Amino acid sequence: MSQEIFVENMKLPIGSRVNILGRIQPNAKLFRINLGKDELDIGLHFNPRFKPHYPDNVIVCNNAKRGIWCQEVREKNSYFAPGDTVSISIFFDGKEFLINMPNNHQMTFPNRLDLEEIDFMAIYGDLDLKKVDFE
Repeated sequence: MSQEIFVENMKLPIGSRVNILGRIQPNAKLFRINLGKDELDIGLHFNPRFKPHYPDNVIVCNNAKRGIWCQEVREKNSYFAPGDTVSISIFFDGKEFLINMPNNHQMTFPNRLDLEEIDFMAIYGDLDLKKVDFE
């Protein structure tokens, strides 16, 4: 069963880190981590997707401005697999989001909205959350 977590009014400043620990469900299609101002203004949409539900295992990153999705960035996903327990750490330095994934892999995504803080977080999809914390 999919879990959903939505947090508002976080006020995480530049230099903050979001740490997520969870288990990807065995028959996972995808999971999503959104960070931003609110549900319509998302600075980072981090979305691993899995075969056979999608043509390839891929990580899709994007942002939304006033509810309109912008240009996607896609990267081959060899870091996440259904059934794995994973740790994901997202550091917000003001200029970009630095995403630390399993096997010491890193990915960056620019702060296209020029956010000065993170007020909103949503985690949902086929990820059983074990822990979420902030630094």
